[in-house]
Amino acid sequence: MTRSEFSRKNLTGLPNLLTYFRMATIPAIVVVLTPPASMESLNTAFVLFLVASITDYLDGILARRHNLVTSIGKLLDPLADKLLTSAVMIMLIPLGKIPAWLVFIMIGRDITVTGLRSIAASQGLILDASRMGKNKLISQTVGLCFLLLSISGIQHLFDTIGMVFLWVSVILSCWSARDYCRQFYRQAKLQDLQKD
Repeated sequence: MTRSEFSRKNLTGLPNLLTYFRMATIPAIVVVLTPPASMESLNTAFVLFLVASITDYLDGILARRHNLVTSIGKLLDPLADKLLTSAVMIMLIPLGKIPAWLVFIMIGRDITVTGLRSIAASQGLILDASRMGKNKLISQTVGLCFLLLSISGIQHLFDTIGMVFLWVSVILSCWSARDYCRQFYRQAKLQDLQKD
């Protein structure tokens, strides 16, 4: 990133401000979900998470439509997504909403893919964002919304729907990780052939 990319205009563009807001909701959600969490706490976390997730959708649209795509935004946007969903999943473990091993798989996958993309970038290779990865984030977000929303009488139904979406997310996670690995292998092989 060049010095101009760290200009005040780039750092404080509306899409980046929405990303900063999304990151700012994370500690609030963690505090609200600290056990023992009441129904009111879960619903407060649901509202915060839903608003934060909507900003993720909006910042991408605004950045593309108004030509406000920045290097800092490309870095912070996926980081904010991963921090937000990881924080919520981790806080739902002691509340008995999600098994720890499932959270480990999803966070482990994100760390692995991020590492792979970093290795690729260091070799001058760019791994394009996977459509499957985006679908994974959508199903993960929907699942977490259902797990956070707390309404007595139908709580079991919401928890079941939430876990179904999370299982879909796990499947898409593994699938998209495989796609990233194959893409990395193909590009690395092509680069080796061009060197020869």
